[in-house]
Amino acid sequence: MSDLPNCPACGSTYSYEDGLMFVCPECAHEWPKEAVADAAEEGSGIRDANGNPLQDGDTVTVIKDLKVKGSSLVVKVGTRVKNIRLVGGDHDIDCKIDGIGPMKLKSEFVKKA
Repeated sequence: MSDLPNCPACGSTYSYEDGLMFVCPECAHEWPKEAVADAAEEGSGIRDANGNPLQDGDTVTVIKDLKVKGSSLVVKVGTRVKNIRLVGGDHDIDCKIDGIGPMKLKSEFVKKA
């Protein structure tokens, strides 16, 4: 199994090393090896509205009134959400809010408590 990164432009798994660069044979995109190391150090995970990294089990606070689609309920500013779970996709936080139930939130509308 190759330890080489996938192409950031097209996602191809056929990248190869060429000196100090990685090259994608499918789209001809080239990128430096340092970019891969910087991304790994940076921890390109999910971040809250202030840029703090989030992890499973964190407690977050809602920073904007959020209407619940399909009902007349609203998640108010300042609502604390405990024990979040991070998932992929557009709505990247899976949680359970007291009085409303299970729902998905976007990380851009919460801050780490």
